[in-house]
Amino acid sequence: MLQTPGLMENKDGVVGSLLQVLLHSLSCNQSSQFLQNCLATQRAIVCKFPELLFEEETEQCADLCLRLLRHCSAGVESTRAQASASLYLLMRQNFEIGNNFARVKMQVTMSLASLVGTSESMSEESLRRSLCTILAYSELDSNMQGSSLHQQVKELVVNLHTILSDTVRMKSYKRDPEMLVDLMYRIAKGYQTSPDLRLTWLQNMARKHAERDNHAEAAHCMVHGAALVSEYLAMLEDKTYLPVGSVSFERISGNVIEESAVSDDILSPDEEGICSGSFFSETGLVGLLEQAANLFSMAQMFEAVNEVYKILIPIHEAHRDIKKLATLHGKLQQAFEKISMQDTKRMFGTYFRVAFYGEKFEGLDGHEFVYKEPSITKLPEISHRLEAFYGLRLGNAVVKVIKDSSSVDHSKLEADKAYIQITFVEPFFERYEAKDRRTHFDKSYNLRRFMFDTPFTLDGRPHGELNKQFKRKTVLTTSHAFPYVKTRINVVHKEENVLSPIEVAIEDMQNKTQELVFATNRDPPDPKRLQMVLQGSIGTTVNQVCLNNEYTMYLALNQYISKWNGYFFYFFF
Repeated sequence: MLQTPGLMENKDGVVGSLLQVLLHSLSCNQSSQFLQNCLATQRAIVCKFPELLFEEETEQCADLCLRLLRHCSAGVESTRAQASASLYLLMRQNFEIGNNFARVKMQVTMSLASLVGTSESMSEESLRRSLCTILAYSELDSNMQGSSLHQQVKELVVNLHTILSDTVRMKSYKRDPEMLVDLMYRIAKGYQTSPDLRLTWLQNMARKHAERDNHAEAAHCMVHGAALVSEYLAMLEDKTYLPVGSVSFERISGNVIEESAVSDDILSPDEEGICSGSFFSETGLVGLLEQAANLFSMAQMFEAVNEVYKILIPIHEAHRDIKKLATLHGKLQQAFEKISMQDTKRMFGTYFRVAFYGEKFEGLDGHEFVYKEPSITKLPEISHRLEAFYGLRLGNAVVKVIKDSSSVDHSKLEADKAYIQITFVEPFFERYEAKDRRTHFDKSYNLRRFMFDTPFTLDGRPHGELNKQFKRKTVLTTSHAFPYVKTRINVVHKEENVLSPIEVAIEDMQNKTQELVFATNRDPPDPKRLQMVLQGSIGTTVNQVCLNNEYTMYLALNQYISKWNGYFFYFFF
């Protein structure tokens, strides 16, 4: 074949293009014969031009590792053998450059994390066999016996086996979205010092949330990813228009500050292959933020869109990107218009306390969570969903739902049963905090404390006469604020306060008064809502005589508020 001067000068470009063609071929459904030839050609290119993968094109190295791992999980033995040989050769070529195959190690681990998080056709057993084959290749490689390659390959294989074990658990909880996301969150947490892998799992979590229309949680996954990238960029170079780290994202969510834990462990791209992915760049940061803004918009959290754009706009201003700035400001205008038109009509979620009791639940036994459910979810809906799911796993006769919110006495529970207690809870704010939460969005965002009431009487009944009706107010505090990267969050603190009958009566009247104030101050006026509030404010008539001073005071106050209800009704109607 004749070699022209132009072709010789552009040989790197030609080889790069050829590698891209091979990568595309490996991603398509091919015959086993074609794959054997294709993988053999790929090994020849890697042997002759290793710098193409290990010194220049990081993305091609990542793509190649992902394609090879996918074929390592194939059902055809000949394909697995060829893919295993190609993957081991990739490790060896990278090792020979600097006595370490850190880049391939990182890319293989990232690729496996991505593969198990997205692929439904992956065979765990086939992949484990391929990993054993790779380990055997390193043991039998006589040319590398005096080096540390075998030990490093062994450590990598053990790590990959661990990821696969976590995957098995994820598959067993495929129908339990909360537990599935919890496992993914735990894996991402384990990669706190490996930013590339943590970002990969945050993106996997975002995809799972998006599949279930949990757009707010998907958006927060992207925000956490952007904060992680900004921690790296802040250490790499000093650019005033870039966020200075996760602290710059606190106005979006206080949870994001946990990404600062990785800052001391982040290395440069040339060290250990860390942060070598395409997202760890200014362009990658912009892409993550734009995805977060779109997801917040889909969740109708337009105020959060504004906070994301406050970080994006300085970046585009620094690059004088007028078209992008025009687009962002146009989207901001639409967001603020939707806020003004839809403020009180937006629904951001419903919250429930869910507690698990019984050894049948294993790791969940004794744990309490706050679940965030879609808007206008009723208590029977979540009760039926959880009862049906755990009934399928443990047996319908085993699972019991506790239908009240009273304290659970463990000694009265049957050992062979699994109990679930579900209670509707509302966001709770102290008086000083409520003053700053003026809008509907403020009262539905960044929530960590929730409250529910439990009525009771001293004789053990839940309800009784008004002068004997007590109420227990329980305030729960979660480990993180909603919305978060998960839809259920652990309860870490619980406070209880018991109200006497007179305090119960006063609180009821205060609530009705607040409803009246809210209904009368609506703009524009809503007569139907006001009528509903007024009708609900008329107290129950009690035909009995009671000498209890507290009860007598309640009757007097109730008569007084009923009188004012009549005045309100006459004035407006």
